[in-house]
Amino acid sequence: MPIVSRLSTPVLAALLGSACNYSVHMDTDAGTDATTGTTAGSETTAETDTGNDSDTEDTDSDTGIDEPEPEAVWPHLDDCDSLVPTQCAFPFPSNVYTVADPDTPTGRRVALPQAAIPVSAGGHEAPPDVWNQADGFSTGVPFMAHLPGATILGLPGPLSIERSLEDDSPTVIIDAESGERVPHFAELDMSLGGDATRTLMVRPVHSLKAGRRYIVAIRGVVDADNNPVDTTPSFRALRDLSPSDDPTIEARRPLYADIFQRLAAAGVDRAELQLAWDFTTASTEDTTKRLLHMRDDALAQVGADGPEYIIQKVTAVEEEDIALKVEGRMIVPLYLDKPESGGTFVLDSDGLPTQNGTAEYEFLMLIPYAAYKGPASPLAYGHGLLGEKDQVGSGTFKKFANDYGFVLFAVDWIGMAADDYINVAGILSSGELERFNAVVDRGQQGILNFILATRMMLGPISDDPMLAYQGDQPEFTKDEAYYFGNSQGGIFGATLMAVHVDVTRGMLGVPGQPYNLLLNRSVDFEPFFDIVRSTYQNDPMDIQMVLALIQMLWDRSEPNGYSAHIRENTLPNTPAHEVMLQVAIGDYQVSTLGAHHMARTIGGVPNITPANRSIWGIDEVAGGYAGSAMIEYDFGNPPEPTVNIPPEDLDDDPHGKPRKLETAQQSLNKFLREGVVDSFCDGACDPE
Repeated sequence: MPIVSRLSTPVLAALLGSACNYSVHMDTDAGTDATTGTTAGSETTAETDTGNDSDTEDTDSDTGIDEPEPEAVWPHLDDCDSLVPTQCAFPFPSNVYTVADPDTPTGRRVALPQAAIPVSAGGHEAPPDVWNQADGFSTGVPFMAHLPGATILGLPGPLSIERSLEDDSPTVIIDAESGERVPHFAELDMSLGGDATRTLMVRPVHSLKAGRRYIVAIRGVVDADNNPVDTTPSFRALRDLSPSDDPTIEARRPLYADIFQRLAAAGVDRAELQLAWDFTTASTEDTTKRLLHMRDDALAQVGADGPEYIIQKVTAVEEEDIALKVEGRMIVPLYLDKPESGGTFVLDSDGLPTQNGTAEYEFLMLIPYAAYKGPASPLAYGHGLLGEKDQVGSGTFKKFANDYGFVLFAVDWIGMAADDYINVAGILSSGELERFNAVVDRGQQGILNFILATRMMLGPISDDPMLAYQGDQPEFTKDEAYYFGNSQGGIFGATLMAVHVDVTRGMLGVPGQPYNLLLNRSVDFEPFFDIVRSTYQNDPMDIQMVLALIQMLWDRSEPNGYSAHIRENTLPNTPAHEVMLQVAIGDYQVSTLGAHHMARTIGGVPNITPANRSIWGIDEVAGGYAGSAMIEYDFGNPPEPTVNIPPEDLDDDPHGKPRKLETAQQSLNKFLREGVVDSFCDGACDPE
C-alpha cells in the first residue's frame, strides 16, 4: 500500500491505526519530553544526510519523506516484523510487541502475537497469554536478529568485551535514559544449523536494569568476504527516509526518529546502521512480586518457630562424622493448585499467589557429633540439576559439618528436582511451552520451602526428643544459619540469597546465570537439546526463540531476576546479603561466562588474588577481604569454548572439584562464620 508523502504524525496515526493495531505510550521514563520525545531542554534537528554508504539512498527531500518529530510511540504488531523477514519475531525482544498499560510500573505490557511463538513439529501453537502478563522483557535474553551471511569478524567477543564500549564497536547497546553504553559480546549461534541460519545474538555481560528502555544497534557486520551484509528493505526505508508500502514501517517513523537521535547522541551514525530497534525490560516489581508475596504471607503464618513438622525416621549413623540422619516432612502453606510436579499458582484478582491449603514436603537433616558437644549452626544445602536433597550426604560435606560445627539440612529444589524431570522433558517434547509456567511456579514454592525449612531449624526442633543421641540433645544456634549450594544449588542459591530473611551469608558453588547463556554451553543440556531439536525440526532460529521465551518465564524464579538485589537495591522487607562464589575454570556443566555474569550483576564481587586470570569488569582484591568475592580454581582444563557449545574434551570435568578441596572448605567456613573471603591457597588456586 503506497503511503502519501509528508503525512503528519497525527494524520499518519489515524490512517494506519486500524491496519497496525496502533497503540501509543509515551516513554516519559526514558528522559524524553512527553510531547515530542526529544531530549528535554535541548534542540536537536533530525539528521537526514545518510552519507555515502553504498547501501543507502539519497535522503534529501526528493525521496518524498520528511522525518517527523522524534516521538517514542510504538505501533503494536499483531504479526511478524518485516525488519527481519527471515524469522517472524526477530529482532527480539522489541517494543513493537508491547502495548500501553498505565497500570504497570513500566507503562507497557508484553503483547506477543500468536505468530511470534514457534510451532512444534506436532502442530502445537503455544498461546502467548503467559508471556503477555509481563510488563517488559527479560533482563537476561540475548538481543537476536538474523543477518544472512553474517560473521563475527570485528565484533566484541567473550574475550574482548572491552571492544563493545569502543566508539566504533559494530554492536552497540545504549540505555535510552542515560545514553550510556552497555558492555556486551556478540556471537553467532553455533549450536545447530549451517551458516545461512545462524542467529546473531548480542549478549550483555550483566543483567540489564529492570524497567528500562534500551536501544540495540548493529553496523559494520561483514560476510566471509569482508563485505557488509545487506540491510533489509524495511530498515533501509526507516534509515534513509525512503518510501515503504509496509504500513507498520510507516507507523514507526516517529519512533525511529527518536531512536536515530539517541544513537547519534551516543556517537552512532545512522548512515552506518544495518539494523536498530528498542525494547523495555520488565520491572523488578513484576518479576519478584509473586515470590515476595508468598514469602511474607507464609512467614507471618509460621511465626518464629517455623512450620510444623513430622519426624518420620531417625537413623543412628554412628560413622566418623555424623551421629544421626533425620528424615521428616514439614507442613507448609501451599500456593500451587497441587503440590506435585506440574502444579501452577492459584492466583487472586491482583495476580498474586493465594494459599491453597497446606502441603507436606520432605526434609533431610544430618546431625554431626559436634552438635552434641556445643552449638552447631544450621547449614542448608542446595542440590544439583534435577537432583534430590540426598546429595547433602556427600562424605565431603559430612566431614565439613563435623569439623566446623554445622548441622546439615536440605529440601528438594522442587520445580527443578528429580521428580520434575518428566514434566520438563514433556514440555519440551510437546512444544507446549506455555506449561513451562509450572516449572517456574513450582520453583518459587521450592525457594519458599528453603526459607521455611531454615525457620524450622532455628526454632525449637533441636529440643525434640527424637533427636537425642546417647541421652544428649543436639544444640543448634538460634541466631545464625547459612546456605551453601553447588551447580543448580549455586544458581538458584543466588535467588534464595536475594529473598532470604534468616540467612545473610551463603556460598554459591560453580554457579552462573542466566540459563539462556548457560544451556547451549552445558553438557547437561544435551539430552534436552536433542528433544528440542526434534520438536522444532532442527530449525535453529526457532530454537533460539524458544529458549528466549523460556527465559522470560524463568526470570520469576532463576537468579537473572534476583541477583542484582543480593547486596544492594535490596527487595522489600529483605536484608542485604553477602555471597562467596567458587568457580571452576573450564567447567563442562556451568560455563564460567555465567559465573562472571552473575558476579557483575550482583555487583561488588571481586576476584581474590593471586588470581589465575583477570576477568573484564571484575575487580581484584587480596585475600582477607570482608564482603562478597569470587575464587576461581584452575585444575588444568582448557577454558570453555567461546562459542555457544559445550566443551568437546570431556576427560576430566572440574565441575565438582572445588567443594572437595580442604582449602575451599577452609574458605567456606571462614566466610560463613566471619564474612571474610580468603583462598587459603599457596598462591593462585591451581591444585592440579
